[in-house]
Amino acid sequence: MDMKKISILVPTYNEEENVAPLSEAIVNLFSAELKDYDYELVFIDNDSRDNTRSLLREICAKNKRIKAIFNVKNFGQFNSPYYGLLQTTGDCTVLLCADFQDPVEMIVDFVREWENGYKIVIGQKTTSRENRVMYFLRSCYYKMIKKFSDVEQIEHFTGFGLYDREFISVLRNLDDPTPFLRGIVAELGFRRKQIPYEQQRRRAGKTHNNFMRLYDAAMLSFTSYTKIGLRMATFIGGGIAMVSFCIALVYLVLKIIFWNRFVAGTAPILIGMFFLGAVQLLFIGLVGEYILSINQRIMKRPLVIEEERINYDKEDERC
Repeated sequence: MDMKKISILVPTYNEEENVAPLSEAIVNLFSAELKDYDYELVFIDNDSRDNTRSLLREICAKNKRIKAIFNVKNFGQFNSPYYGLLQTTGDCTVLLCADFQDPVEMIVDFVREWENGYKIVIGQKTTSRENRVMYFLRSCYYKMIKKFSDVEQIEHFTGFGLYDREFISVLRNLDDPTPFLRGIVAELGFRRKQIPYEQQRRRAGKTHNNFMRLYDAAMLSFTSYTKIGLRMATFIGGGIAMVSFCIALVYLVLKIIFWNRFVAGTAPILIGMFFLGAVQLLFIGLVGEYILSINQRIMKRPLVIEEERINYDKEDERC
């Protein structure tokens, strides 16, 4: 009987301090606790500017089960991991980050639940050693998205988990140029098992998440899975129109009754103009986010363009 094959996918970007220890930890895990399985370890590098690629070449030269895909440029934090999932060849694929925030030892728990029949086994953060303020803000964001989303959403889910090749086939057939894996797992995924864990601090290096990256993630999920932004524009616009009409009516009545004594002045007009202008700009920007999301999807650009592959045979080629 052939051994089942487990693929491990690790997206990288400027992770020179982590790729060697991580690959060693994963190889040792299969040697010690997952000896009954074959494996491949795939690194997909999103145009690192440090020594990551040269280190990956050395690692791949020492172990043919370790593979690498180098992108010609940085295609973003969502496209690159998603594309990497489509290039794996195992019976299942485990996605984890390169900085050791996702515990490597949980791969064993994922495989155990996969063997119990779950097509998707994911890690769900219950606590985190990251900044408490950031964790709180993330919690608020997840609760808001979950409340307003048209489909089920998974709180504190980063993509860390195991995916059966049947689900990988679903991803391969989606043809989405701006995929949001966390939402896709919740919306289209099979029956899943969620395993709680504590997110660790980065082992080394600096986080690559800044405000704009986090904002992109928030807006992608917001525009993909909620209608609340457009509905709010309609409801708030209607509400302001009604309030403005009532205020205008009151001012008209007061002016008619107290014609010579009632002086409205220009302050209410200016305040009203600035308020309505601010509301309009806010919702024009929000509508723009939806249009931007639509525009990215209809352009049908490729998820990733490869520069180089290492240790891939022709029979391993995927979409």
